[in-house]
Amino acid sequence: MTKTRQDLYLILNNIRSAYNVGSIFRTADGAGVAKIYLCGITPVPSAIGGATGQAPSKIAKTALGAEKSISWEYYKQALRLLKKLQATGVQIVVLEQTPRSIDYRKFKPKFPMALIVGNEVRGINKKILSYANKIVEIPMYGKKESLNVAVATGIALYQLSEKRRWNYLLKLLNA
Repeated sequence: MTKTRQDLYLILNNIRSAYNVGSIFRTADGAGVAKIYLCGITPVPSAIGGATGQAPSKIAKTALGAEKSISWEYYKQALRLLKKLQATGVQIVVLEQTPRSIDYRKFKPKFPMALIVGNEVRGINKKILSYANKIVEIPMYGKKESLNVAVATGIALYQLSEKRRWNYLLKLLNA
């Protein structure tokens, strides 16, 4: 059997709230994310990468140490990161509501993959969407159009983690 990478990466693009970032760090750690990429205006956990003011302490408040245990990197421009990841064979998946989106439960991921989540109000811009191999969404049944970015990220990450685990087990059985 050839060894395959089952890596799951997370890209936070232009997230405004440091509290959301901290919550996502904690959830990503629990879901087994290999690395988090922070892009654009997304607050970062330390002065490295341009953090200013209260952002690191706000992230730490909700991350509860996960900001120290999970690998992360800052990119000013997400497009440069996406080009780099695609060049290394990473599937790019965006969590966003668009006419092209499919239900996240029906999505069949290929690993390694990176999940992109975006701004709490504007979501993901069209340029970044153009890099997506797939766009997935969480169906909404109430009056609100979307979930909080940290909650939506958690739902998607745990679904992907479960599918990653089953992919790995199937590969072992077929070896």
